[in-house]
Amino acid sequence: MFKISEFSRLSRIPLQTLRYYDQLGILKPAKTDESTGYRYYSAEQLLEINRIVIFKELGFTLQQITHLLHEDISAEQIRGMLRLKENEIERQLNIERSKLARVKERMQLVEREGRMDKEQEVVMKRVETMHMITYASMGTVDDIPDLFEIFDGLLDSRSKSSLSGPQMVLWDVPGSAVHAFELEVGYAVKSDAPKLPEHLNLRLLPSETVATLLFRSDSAFSETACLDLAAWIERNGYRIRSDQPGREIYVPLSGEPGICLIEIQIPIEVEEDHL
Repeated sequence: MFKISEFSRLSRIPLQTLRYYDQLGILKPAKTDESTGYRYYSAEQLLEINRIVIFKELGFTLQQITHLLHEDISAEQIRGMLRLKENEIERQLNIERSKLARVKERMQLVEREGRMDKEQEVVMKRVETMHMITYASMGTVDDIPDLFEIFDGLLDSRSKSSLSGPQMVLWDVPGSAVHAFELEVGYAVKSDAPKLPEHLNLRLLPSETVATLLFRSDSAFSETACLDLAAWIERNGYRIRSDQPGREIYVPLSGEPGICLIEIQIPIEVEEDHL
C-alpha cells in the first residue's frame, strides 16, 4: 500500500486531484485508516488512474468517466478509442500546418511587394497525354491531405498495382461555389487500368503546353512559387487555358523524409509556331 503522497508521485496526479476523485467516487482509496483518515492506494490502482487519464484525453467529462469505469470496456476498445483520437489529432495538425504555410506565404508576398528579383526559373514544355485514377471533391488547399487519405482508403489491391508515378493534384475554379475549388487527387496509371472501386474515377489528361515551376517543398521560394509563375505568364503575354485544370506533382526525395519536389503546371494557350 502507498500513502496518498507516495501514490501522487507514482501516478503523477496532484494530491488535490486524487482527493477530488475520491469525493466523486471516480477513484476511491483501496483503504482508509478510520482512526487517522489517511488514504492508502494499491499498485493496481495505477492502472485505474491511467484509464481515467486516457478518458480525459479522449474528451470525456468526469461524470461520463464515472460511468465508463463501471462498464466492462476492454483494453482493445480503449486502444481503438485512442487510435481514433490519434487520427483526429493528426488531421488537425495537418490542417494547422497548412494554415501556417499559408500565413508564411502571405508574409513572403508582403515582403516581396514591388520586387521580382528572386524569381525562379519558369519552363514552358509540352506534357504528354496521361491517364489518372482520381478522387474528386470540392475543397480548399487545406483539405488535400485528407483527400489523399480518402483516396488511399478507397483503393483496392488491383487498382494499387496499376499506379505509376507520384501523387498529383488537379484543381479548377468552379462556376458557382466561391469558397472552394474543384479538386482531384490521385496518381498516373497505365491506360489499361482495371475496373475501379466506387467513388474513384479514370481521368484522361490531354497533351498540353504548360508553364511549369519546380522547387523543393522546404525551399524559401516555395511560398512565392505561384507569384513567380503568374508574373512570368503575364510578362510573356500568355493566357491561361480556362478549360483545363492546373496541376501539381509531388515527388518524394529519397533520404529526406517529409521533403519533396513540387512541380506546378499551368496549361497555357500558345500559337502553333511557338511550339
